[in-house]
Amino acid sequence: MNTVQRPVNIWKLAMTAMLSAIAFLLMFLEFSVPVMPPFIKMDLSELPALLGAFAMGPASGVMICFLKNLMHLLMSTTGGVGELSNFLLGACFVFPAGLVYQKWKGKKSAILGASAGAVLMAAVSIISNYFIVYPFYYNFMSKEAVLKAYQAILPGVANILECLVVFNTPFTFVKGLLCVAAAACIYKPLSPFLKGSYRDRQAS
Repeated sequence: MNTVQRPVNIWKLAMTAMLSAIAFLLMFLEFSVPVMPPFIKMDLSELPALLGAFAMGPASGVMICFLKNLMHLLMSTTGGVGELSNFLLGACFVFPAGLVYQKWKGKKSAILGASAGAVLMAAVSIISNYFIVYPFYYNFMSKEAVLKAYQAILPGVANILECLVVFNTPFTFVKGLLCVAAAACIYKPLSPFLKGSYRDRQAS
């Protein structure tokens, strides 16, 4: 039993480390979105964590989110505030996706679980930004300046909470859906590499 379990665990650890490194690198491939203020960037660094959650379970997906932010903490410009928020949102996204897929295997359940995770991530982003991220930003950019950046795009927004609901929530949801769409395209061809090798070892 031990001779089987040990290589399985080693493979999962190796895959978790590799996907964490890819997620870390993807954090630097961020880009601006025209309908958002310039200080808000889009990246797809949750994609490797989503793949890991599908292949190895929800705990592995959360661990990938944790490790990528732990590595990014070494070069943080937010004192860990941005990394904490990123981890919380990523975990909210990948854990439901991995949990649903673990219980009901299939492409439809994977998409439904990941979409539900995207909804949860978008909802939690309001709390995370309002209470964690933006209070830190106010040390460098006044609350009024942040609000004006949003009002330059949509003059009707009256306060930061409204800005988060109108702008950040759909932005975060779309970010999740982009990861879902990418995972739907690449997971099946990658799955033999992500989990097939340790299945073969288990069978041997």
